[in-house]
Amino acid sequence: MARELNLGGARLDLGRPRIMGIVNVTPDSFSDGGRYADRESAADHARALVEAGADILDVGGESTRPGAQEVPVAEELGRVIPVVEEVAKLGVPVSVDTRKAPVMREAVAAGAHLINDVSALEHDPDALPTVAELGVPVCLMHMQGTPESMQDDPRYDDVVGEVRAYLARRAEDCRRAGVHPDNILVDPGIGFGKTVDHNLALMHSLSMFAELGHPLLVGTSRKSLAGKLFNRAVHQRQYFDAALVAWSVSHGADIVRVHEVGAMYDVVRMTEVLMQGRS
Repeated sequence: MARELNLGGARLDLGRPRIMGIVNVTPDSFSDGGRYADRESAADHARALVEAGADILDVGGESTRPGAQEVPVAEELGRVIPVVEEVAKLGVPVSVDTRKAPVMREAVAAGAHLINDVSALEHDPDALPTVAELGVPVCLMHMQGTPESMQDDPRYDDVVGEVRAYLARRAEDCRRAGVHPDNILVDPGIGFGKTVDHNLALMHSLSMFAELGHPLLVGTSRKSLAGKLFNRAVHQRQYFDAALVAWSVSHGADIVRVHEVGAMYDVVRMTEVLMQGRS
Protein backbone atom coordinates (compact mmCIF):
# COMPACT_ATOMS: atom_id res chain seq x y z
CA MET A 1 0.00 0.00 0.00
CA ALA A 2 1.37 3.40 -0.98
CA ARG A 3 2.38 5.72 1.82
CA GLU A 4 2.72 9.46 1.94
CA LEU A 5 4.61 11.98 4.00
CA ASN A 6 2.83 15.18 4.90
CA LEU A 7 5.52 17.81 4.50
CA GLY A 8 4.21 21.24 5.34
CA GLY A 9 0.95 20.77 3.49
CA ALA A 10 2.61 19.13 0.50
CA ARG A 11 2.61 15.35 0.27
CA LEU A 12 5.53 13.19 -0.80
CA ASP A 13 4.17 10.03 -2.38
CA LEU A 14 6.17 7.02 -1.21
CA GLY A 15 4.48 4.69 -3.65
CA ARG A 16 7.79 4.84 -5.50
CA PRO A 17 11.37 5.16 -4.14
CA ARG A 18 12.50 8.72 -3.48
CA ILE A 19 15.91 10.40 -3.50
CA MET A 20 17.23 12.61 -0.69
CA GLY A 21 20.07 14.84 -1.86
CA ILE A 22 22.74 15.77 0.67
CA VAL A 23 23.62 19.43 1.29
CA ASN A 24 26.50 19.57 3.77
CA VAL A 25 27.24 23.06 5.11
CA THR A 26 30.14 21.96 7.28
CA PRO A 27 33.87 22.64 6.91
CA ASP A 28 34.74 19.10 8.05
CA SER A 29 32.33 16.69 6.35
CA PHE A 30 34.10 13.44 5.41
CA SER A 31 33.04 13.65 1.77
CA ASP A 32 32.76 17.29 0.71
CA GLY A 33 33.72 19.37 3.73
CA GLY A 34 33.89 23.08 2.99
CA ARG A 35 32.74 22.97 -0.63
CA TYR A 36 29.22 24.22 0.18
CA ALA A 37 29.79 25.89 3.54
CA ASP A 38 28.34 29.30 2.62
CA ARG A 39 24.79 30.28 1.76
CA GLU A 40 25.37 30.97 -1.92
CA SER A 41 27.39 27.87 -2.82
CA ALA A 42 25.07 25.63 -0.80
CA ALA A 43 22.01 27.05 -2.56
CA ASP A 44 23.66 26.56 -5.97
CA HIS A 45 24.51 22.99 -5.05
CA ALA A 46 20.98 22.33 -3.81
CA ARG A 47 19.54 23.72 -7.04
CA ALA A 48 21.76 21.38 -9.05
CA LEU A 49 20.59 18.42 -6.95
CA VAL A 50 16.95 19.28 -7.62
CA GLU A 51 17.61 19.57 -11.34
CA ALA A 52 19.31 16.17 -11.20
CA GLY A 53 16.23 14.55 -9.66
CA ALA A 54 16.30 15.03 -5.88
CA ASP A 55 12.86 14.66 -4.30
CA ILE A 56 13.96 16.07 -0.95
CA LEU A 57 17.06 17.95 0.28
CA ASP A 58 18.85 17.23 3.58
CA VAL A 59 20.73 20.21 5.02
CA GLY A 60 23.25 19.55 7.78
CA GLY A 61 25.57 21.87 9.69
CA GLU A 62 27.33 19.40 11.99
CA SER A 63 29.57 16.63 10.71
CA THR A 64 28.78 13.22 12.19
CA ARG A 65 31.73 11.40 10.64
CA PRO A 66 33.67 9.08 12.98
CA GLY A 67 35.64 11.18 15.46
CA ALA A 68 33.74 14.41 14.76
CA GLN A 69 33.37 16.84 17.65
CA GLU A 70 30.03 18.38 18.59
CA VAL A 71 29.33 21.84 17.18
CA PRO A 72 27.95 24.56 19.51
CA VAL A 73 24.29 25.42 18.93
CA ALA A 74 24.99 29.01 17.89
CA GLU A 75 27.55 27.92 15.32
CA GLU A 76 25.27 25.24 13.88
CA LEU A 77 22.41 27.74 13.65
CA GLY A 78 24.68 30.18 11.83
CA ARG A 79 25.57 27.52 9.27
CA VAL A 80 22.16 25.96 8.75
CA ILE A 81 19.44 28.59 8.96
CA PRO A 82 20.57 30.86 6.08
CA VAL A 83 20.91 27.81 3.84
CA VAL A 84 17.51 26.38 4.80
CA GLU A 85 15.96 29.76 3.99
CA GLU A 86 17.50 29.68 0.51
CA VAL A 87 16.91 26.00 -0.20
CA ALA A 88 13.25 26.24 0.88
CA LYS A 89 12.68 28.50 -2.13
CA LEU A 90 13.44 25.67 -4.56
CA GLY A 91 10.03 24.06 -4.27
CA VAL A 92 11.04 20.66 -2.89
CA PRO A 93 10.76 19.44 0.71
CA VAL A 94 13.70 20.29 2.98
CA SER A 95 15.06 18.12 5.79
CA VAL A 96 17.39 19.38 8.51
CA ASP A 97 20.05 16.96 9.75
CA THR A 98 20.53 17.89 13.41
CA ARG A 99 20.56 16.50 16.95
CA LYS A 100 19.65 19.77 18.66
CA ALA A 101 16.18 21.03 19.57
CA PRO A 102 16.95 24.75 19.02
CA VAL A 103 18.23 24.00 15.51
CA MET A 104 15.14 21.88 14.79
CA ARG A 105 12.84 24.68 15.90
CA GLU A 106 14.63 27.45 13.99
CA ALA A 107 15.05 25.32 10.86
CA VAL A 108 11.33 24.54 10.71
CA ALA A 109 10.57 28.23 11.16
CA ALA A 110 12.96 28.92 8.26
CA GLY A 111 11.16 26.47 5.98
CA ALA A 112 12.34 22.93 6.81
CA HIS A 113 9.72 20.19 6.60
CA LEU A 114 11.41 17.18 8.21
CA ILE A 115 13.87 16.46 11.04
CA ASN A 116 16.63 13.92 10.41
CA ASP A 117 18.29 13.03 13.73
CA VAL A 118 21.19 10.55 13.86
CA SER A 119 20.57 10.12 17.59
CA ALA A 120 16.87 9.24 17.19
CA LEU A 121 15.98 12.28 19.37
CA GLU A 122 18.09 11.04 22.30
CA HIS A 123 21.03 13.47 22.19
CA ASP A 124 19.01 16.51 23.30
CA PRO A 125 16.39 15.89 26.02
CA ASP A 126 14.26 18.65 24.48
CA ALA A 127 14.32 17.11 20.99
CA LEU A 128 11.40 14.70 21.35
CA PRO A 129 8.94 17.19 22.85
CA THR A 130 10.08 19.76 20.29
CA VAL A 131 9.33 17.43 17.36
CA ALA A 132 5.97 16.51 18.87
CA GLU A 133 5.12 20.20 19.26
CA LEU A 134 6.26 21.12 15.75
CA GLY A 135 4.19 18.34 14.20
CA VAL A 136 6.71 17.61 11.45
CA PRO A 137 7.96 14.19 10.32
CA VAL A 138 11.13 12.85 11.92
CA CYS A 139 13.64 10.23 10.83
CA LEU A 140 14.95 8.14 13.72
CA MET A 141 18.39 6.70 13.06
CA HIS A 142 20.26 4.09 15.06
CA MET A 143 23.76 4.92 16.23
CA GLN A 144 25.81 3.03 18.82
CA GLY A 145 27.64 5.64 20.91
CA THR A 146 28.36 9.13 19.59
CA PRO A 147 30.18 10.33 16.48
CA GLU A 148 33.25 10.96 18.62
CA SER A 149 33.49 7.33 19.74
CA MET A 150 31.11 5.22 17.66
CA GLN A 151 33.77 3.46 15.61
CA ASP A 152 36.18 2.75 18.49
CA ASP A 153 34.92 -0.77 19.17
CA PRO A 154 31.30 -1.35 18.13
CA ARG A 155 29.87 -4.65 19.40
CA TYR A 156 26.53 -6.45 19.17
CA ASP A 157 25.27 -9.91 20.02
CA ASP A 158 22.68 -9.66 17.22
CA VAL A 159 23.11 -6.46 15.23
CA VAL A 160 19.94 -6.83 13.16
CA GLY A 161 17.74 -7.74 16.10
CA GLU A 162 19.18 -5.08 18.37
CA VAL A 163 18.95 -2.27 15.82
CA ARG A 164 15.43 -3.27 14.82
CA ALA A 165 14.29 -3.44 18.46
CA TYR A 166 15.84 -0.04 19.17
CA LEU A 167 14.06 1.64 16.24
CA ALA A 168 10.76 0.01 17.20
CA ARG A 169 11.21 1.25 20.77
CA ARG A 170 12.07 4.80 19.74
CA ALA A 171 9.12 4.89 17.35
CA GLU A 172 6.87 3.88 20.24
CA ASP A 173 8.47 6.56 22.45
CA CYS A 174 7.63 9.12 19.77
CA ARG A 175 4.03 7.97 19.52
CA ARG A 176 3.62 8.19 23.28
CA ALA A 177 5.05 11.72 23.23
CA GLY A 178 2.47 12.82 20.68
CA VAL A 179 4.27 12.34 17.35
CA HIS A 180 1.77 11.08 14.79
CA PRO A 181 2.65 7.54 13.60
CA ASP A 182 2.54 8.72 9.97
CA ASN A 183 5.30 11.24 10.81
CA ILE A 184 7.89 8.63 11.82
CA LEU A 185 10.63 7.29 9.53
CA VAL A 186 13.39 4.84 10.48
CA ASP A 187 17.01 4.43 9.42
CA PRO A 188 19.27 1.54 10.53
CA GLY A 189 22.29 3.86 10.52
CA ILE A 190 24.74 2.21 8.15
CA GLY A 191 28.25 3.17 9.28
CA PHE A 192 27.22 4.62 12.62
CA GLY A 193 28.79 2.46 15.30
CA LYS A 194 29.09 -0.62 13.09
CA THR A 195 31.87 -2.73 11.62
CA VAL A 196 31.90 -3.86 8.00
CA ASP A 197 30.24 -7.13 8.97
CA HIS A 198 27.59 -5.31 11.00
CA ASN A 199 26.81 -3.08 8.02
CA LEU A 200 26.60 -6.04 5.66
CA ALA A 201 24.24 -7.87 8.02
CA LEU A 202 21.98 -4.82 8.21
CA MET A 203 21.97 -4.38 4.44
CA HIS A 204 21.16 -8.05 3.97
CA SER A 205 18.17 -7.69 6.31
CA LEU A 206 16.75 -4.33 5.19
CA SER A 207 13.35 -5.89 4.58
CA MET A 208 13.06 -6.49 8.33
CA PHE A 209 13.26 -2.76 8.92
CA ALA A 210 10.73 -2.05 6.17
CA GLU A 211 8.37 -4.35 8.07
CA LEU A 212 8.36 -2.00 11.08
CA GLY A 213 5.53 -0.14 9.39
CA HIS A 214 7.30 3.18 8.95
CA PRO A 215 8.97 4.59 5.83
CA LEU A 216 12.54 3.32 5.60
CA LEU A 217 15.42 5.69 4.84
CA VAL A 218 18.83 4.22 3.97
CA GLY A 219 22.06 6.21 3.71
CA THR A 220 25.10 4.44 2.29
CA SER A 221 26.54 7.17 0.08
CA ARG A 222 30.37 7.43 0.06
CA LYS A 223 30.64 5.61 3.39
CA SER A 224 33.58 3.50 4.46
CA LEU A 225 31.90 0.15 3.72
CA ALA A 226 33.19 0.14 0.14
CA GLY A 227 36.42 1.79 1.20
CA LYS A 228 37.23 -0.92 3.71
CA LEU A 229 36.09 -3.79 1.50
CA PHE A 230 37.79 -2.65 -1.70
CA ASN A 231 40.31 0.00 -0.60
CA ARG A 232 38.61 2.88 -2.40
CA ALA A 233 38.93 6.56 -1.48
CA VAL A 234 35.76 8.57 -0.82
CA HIS A 235 35.45 9.86 -4.39
CA GLN A 236 36.10 6.44 -5.92
CA ARG A 237 32.96 4.84 -4.50
CA GLN A 238 30.22 5.83 -6.96
CA TYR A 239 29.79 2.38 -8.52
CA PHE A 240 29.76 0.72 -5.13
CA ASP A 241 27.19 3.31 -4.05
CA ALA A 242 25.11 2.42 -7.11
CA ALA A 243 25.05 -1.24 -6.08
CA LEU A 244 24.11 -0.31 -2.51
CA VAL A 245 21.31 2.01 -3.68
CA ALA A 246 19.90 -0.61 -6.05
CA TRP A 247 19.99 -3.20 -3.26
CA SER A 248 18.36 -0.79 -0.80
CA VAL A 249 15.50 0.07 -3.13
CA SER A 250 14.89 -3.56 -4.06
CA HIS A 251 14.77 -4.54 -0.38
CA GLY A 252 12.28 -1.97 0.84
CA ALA A 253 13.94 1.44 1.13
CA ASP A 254 11.44 4.25 0.58
CA ILE A 255 14.11 6.97 0.53
CA VAL A 256 17.81 6.73 -0.29
CA ARG A 257 20.11 9.50 0.94
CA VAL A 258 22.83 10.22 -1.63
CA HIS A 259 25.47 12.68 -2.75
CA GLU A 260 25.52 11.87 -6.50
CA VAL A 261 21.86 12.52 -7.23
CA GLY A 262 22.03 12.38 -11.02
CA ALA A 263 23.71 8.99 -11.22
CA MET A 264 21.65 7.53 -8.40
CA TYR A 265 18.44 8.82 -9.99
CA ASP A 266 19.17 6.56 -12.94
CA VAL A 267 19.98 3.65 -10.62
CA VAL A 268 16.73 4.08 -8.67
CA ARG A 269 14.55 4.40 -11.75
CA MET A 270 16.07 1.33 -13.43
CA THR A 271 15.76 -0.69 -10.23
CA GLU A 272 12.13 0.39 -9.99
CA VAL A 273 11.45 -0.84 -13.53
CA LEU A 274 13.12 -4.17 -12.81
CA MET A 275 11.08 -4.61 -9.64
CA GLN A 276 7.84 -3.96 -11.50
CA GLY A 277 8.78 -6.17 -14.43
CA ARG A 278 7.40 -3.67 -16.94
CA SER A 279 8.28 -0.33 -18.49
